[in-house]
Amino acid sequence: MLEASINVSANDVDAMSARHSGAMPALPEPPPSSAYRYVADERRPVEILVFRMDPSDVEEFLRIDHDVWTLGEAATPGLAGIPFESKEVWLDDSRPGEVTIVFVWPTMADWDAVADPDFQQLLLSIFDERFGRPYELVREVHEERAKGIHRWSRFERT
Repeated sequence: MLEASINVSANDVDAMSARHSGAMPALPEPPPSSAYRYVADERRPVEILVFRMDPSDVEEFLRIDHDVWTLGEAATPGLAGIPFESKEVWLDDSRPGEVTIVFVWPTMADWDAVADPDFQQLLLSIFDERFGRPYELVREVHEERAKGIHRWSRFERT
């Protein structure tokens, strides 16, 4: 037989009673609005690419990705400015060698503006030549979801 002792304070009992009686506990005081920015109802298209490579190649992959893809697409011929709103790189320590790249685009038109096949092939050729190691594009999450993934809101510290 397993026995356990539980130490419950009077505050714990009051909180549990409040939850079960239908009363809601008070929320903590929110931070001042000058400490954050909240934007909602954005509907920004999101592109998610997942790559896999030897874990020892990740740092070089990221350096060359920035030099070729990030700066290359930021300077897409014929555009007045950087076409994407943001680009983030996510690494997962539980999956060494996996790199997830997330773009947030202002509109689908902005995303489509960099889709010229000749320009994309040029950037890919330059990247492959500079990187010179094997890698694999294992997922295009946005394609799996028919480009329906979008950012609706964001909450950021200021």
